[in-house]
Amino acid sequence: MEALSALFAGFETALTPINLLWALIGVTLGTLVGVLPGIGPALTVALLLPVTAKLPPVSAFIMFAGIYYGGMFGGSTTSILLNTPGESSSIITALEGNKMARRGRAAAALATAAIGSFVAGTIGTALLTFAAPAIADIAVQIPPSAKFALIMLAFVTISATFGGSPLRGLISLFLGLAVGLVGTDLQSGQARFTLGRPELLDGIDFITVVIGLFAVGETLYVASRLRKDKASVIKLEGNAHMNREDWRRSWKPWLRGTVLGFPFGAIPAGGAEIPTFLSYTLEKRLTKHPEEFGKGAIEGVAGPEAANNASAAGVLVPLLTLGLPTSATAAILLAAFQQYGLQPGPLLFVTNADLVWGLIASLYIGNVMLLALNLPLAPVWARLLLIPRPFLYAGILVFSTVGVYSLNNSVFDLFLLALFGVIGYGMRRFDFPVTPAIIGVILGPTAESQFRTALQQSNGDFGIFARQPLTAFILIVVALALILPPILRARAARRAVV
Repeated sequence: MEALSALFAGFETALTPINLLWALIGVTLGTLVGVLPGIGPALTVALLLPVTAKLPPVSAFIMFAGIYYGGMFGGSTTSILLNTPGESSSIITALEGNKMARRGRAAAALATAAIGSFVAGTIGTALLTFAAPAIADIAVQIPPSAKFALIMLAFVTISATFGGSPLRGLISLFLGLAVGLVGTDLQSGQARFTLGRPELLDGIDFITVVIGLFAVGETLYVASRLRKDKASVIKLEGNAHMNREDWRRSWKPWLRGTVLGFPFGAIPAGGAEIPTFLSYTLEKRLTKHPEEFGKGAIEGVAGPEAANNASAAGVLVPLLTLGLPTSATAAILLAAFQQYGLQPGPLLFVTNADLVWGLIASLYIGNVMLLALNLPLAPVWARLLLIPRPFLYAGILVFSTVGVYSLNNSVFDLFLLALFGVIGYGMRRFDFPVTPAIIGVILGPTAESQFRTALQQSNGDFGIFARQPLTAFILIVVALALILPPILRARAARRAVV
């Protein structure tokens, strides 16, 4: 009942005319960037960070939430009509949805993706409403040593999950941690990795790093491959809609996908990729039309899309209650919290209840707005795929430069932006995931702070990390996550040789 009362108070905040306007701007922008290939919600929120610095936090986060959910809705359009999954979690949608579109069933594929996203997003937000306060109550009692261990677990699992190689993920993570250390140590006053440059004594602004790695890096990468990637857009005629048979075959996969997606999004090692693949496998086993899988089965779009959106709601649970991001967009949202001097975690529900509950209430409102925007306006969004990509990315480059310069009016920041843009390009070119680096930059200082607090409480005794039961358990899990996968791969390789 307490959660319901808080949620109603959140609706009072979210339903003010100005916040409804920001929600509408957010879902429209989110759908727009979700549709445009290569531009996801993470990149968009990163680009908007400098612009929203002067906005009230509640309005800014309501807009960011709209972008986050809208990006999920819009990404299905690109996957289905262009066969280009914007994120790895949309691969299955591209696989089956594009086949449906090629068979003349683009409208049904888009409709089951949009309605499934609405169903999963609404149920996922309802679960978030009740799960987040309960977890926050427990999280208040977690000691600093266990919080440090939890961040270590997030580092390891995220490095292993993103990208094709855990080693590349860890290298990316250490790059981010190194960047996060630049500046003056607040306790000792010692300068770290400043190379004698006074501009670096205050550290590197994470917004510059995020925009450089995400926006500029992506722009350079797309520019370098523009002549290699040629794709054809399937024309959509009429609105997105489903017939009675499509409804009958879709509603169960929507619910099953939601059940799979939410818990995976809520755990540090989760994310959206695993539940979408599990949902596809499950629907393939349960379907009465196995011959259609691989050729455009509607269950193969409905289930994974629902899992994808349910996991998006689940991702907000560890972000809001523990301050742990489990996806690229969540990492940028964490950066946005820090921009406003806020630290997501259990105390956020007490110190900024209006912000948290306004944000959660806006997710319900945004879902309704997204359904209204995506079903009747599907042909309009489809036309966006015809925008020439050079124009699009040139605009992003200009927007990035102006945004970073406006932070401190510093030319040095522009050099840093260019440097991180080149690094971001190199990471994409050589298949290093960018997300672990971003999470290292943002969470590295928090991990250091929790580590030092734990040592101060134990009078410098490192044994606190072994004696505190929860800390020891999490650190054992971290060690197993590092050691077990290579051992299992080596055993599998030996068996293959034999």
